[in-house]
Amino acid sequence: MREFVQRKSGQVVAPEIGREFDSLAEAFEFYNLYSWEIGFGIRYGQSRTNAKKSRTVQDIVCGCAGRPKKENTKSVACNCQALIRLHRTADNGWYIHDFRSEHNHHLSSSCGEKLHWPSHRNIDTHTKDIVKHLRSNNIGITKVFCVIASFFGSMESVPFNKRALKYMCKRMNQETADDDIRKTVQLFSELKKNDPMFADSVLVDGDSKIQALMWTNGRSRYQYKMFGDAITFDTTYRTNQYDMPFGLFVGVNHHFQSIILGGVMMRNEKQESFEWVFKEFVSLMGGKAPVTILTDQCRAMELAIAEVLPGRKHRWCKWHVLRRAKESLGSVYTQNKDFRDELHKILEYMLTVEEFEAAWAKLIQKYGLQEHPMLTQIYELRQKWAKPYFAGVFCARMTSTQRSESANHMLKNFVPAGASMHMFVRNYQKLQFDRDSEENFAEKKSHLVSTVLKTGLPMERHAAKSGERAGQKHLTMSKCINLRISSNVSVECMSIWVCSAAMRSG
Repeated sequence: MREFVQRKSGQVVAPEIGREFDSLAEAFEFYNLYSWEIGFGIRYGQSRTNAKKSRTVQDIVCGCAGRPKKENTKSVACNCQALIRLHRTADNGWYIHDFRSEHNHHLSSSCGEKLHWPSHRNIDTHTKDIVKHLRSNNIGITKVFCVIASFFGSMESVPFNKRALKYMCKRMNQETADDDIRKTVQLFSELKKNDPMFADSVLVDGDSKIQALMWTNGRSRYQYKMFGDAITFDTTYRTNQYDMPFGLFVGVNHHFQSIILGGVMMRNEKQESFEWVFKEFVSLMGGKAPVTILTDQCRAMELAIAEVLPGRKHRWCKWHVLRRAKESLGSVYTQNKDFRDELHKILEYMLTVEEFEAAWAKLIQKYGLQEHPMLTQIYELRQKWAKPYFAGVFCARMTSTQRSESANHMLKNFVPAGASMHMFVRNYQKLQFDRDSEENFAEKKSHLVSTVLKTGLPMERHAAKSGERAGQKHLTMSKCINLRISSNVSVECMSIWVCSAAMRSG
């Protein structure tokens, strides 16, 4: 190093013909240090081998060497002749046989410019491991770069730029996606070892290509037995490598929290695919079909439910109906506050069929919408979304697929965009763990925190006291009354629940 410091040329590192190195990697690192000082990047060039297929000559060239593969492109290749030519020594080392220092292009002057040469993007193994863990937990590239910068002290001290980090993450995704199906099958095997009740099902076509993949775990299957009477199903989530729709079966537990019952990746959203999905879901859940299922207004889904789940209540998401009305009515909806208020009143507060029919007819007549095609269509199918037609039907306080869409939103916090199938399943398990943790917290809280009454009615007070004496505050009749208010459960059923609780409590 002393000989480099004493040079009067101002360069710390300078190639000299005859200089020897123990390995090619050492020679490359030496020339790379020189290229950093001068302001260019390097790469391995042509090589020659002897009769024994052993490399004897190796060129390390400028990053601008060669010619572009196509004319009129943004390639940096400009046939630059700068290089060092290495020959092998008798003891298998290397020495500089030829050195060309002249460049025919602009040399980078600032540190920021130099970092954009591939040979100067030095990402060490430890940093790569940190990036891998951060990216697997769905941390964005910008935030990952900021975290790495905090280790180095500042962004200026990071020995690579964000573009290099982005390129490295892209290569990591490609490596992760290799042999995806085998990795997914292996992951399912690991999950089954840890959870004997874990179950999965695959739909393949005639060419043995996966058309749908469904899975659920033991806790979800147990929860379905307890709370599977009313569920929602939604397929709006698509953030995965194959752009496959992802459907979530979501229910509600005794704390009114969303519970994840199962997930399915689908190649398409045809009726045949949905028929397989609902049939397999019921099979995985022990053969018990839900009483009520809420979905959006997908026609293929509607036909599939009618075929696979006959006699079950299929309810449309009220929010989707309202959004469709907003889109099709245009200015009638957006610019007329009175119309919006009256429509919302019909959706929210009409309790009997007679009240709904009278209010709907009045609304249509008042605003002259008798011939409106969308309103005519949804009115003909009012049994699927109008509140009065669900009196006595248990819905667990769900009038829309909002719980599924909320679960989709939570899933985005765990699953990276463009995730491969096995990484998607692995991160889905993290969402499952998160929901289970929330339920455990609510369970602990319900055993220790006093019951909060909602109505203050004498029946509610008596039910709460009965539940406390039985040591089951989390299953008090207060919650049963809340269910009765939210889902129009009959008074007779409510009376049976109260009497049963009183008998159990002594």
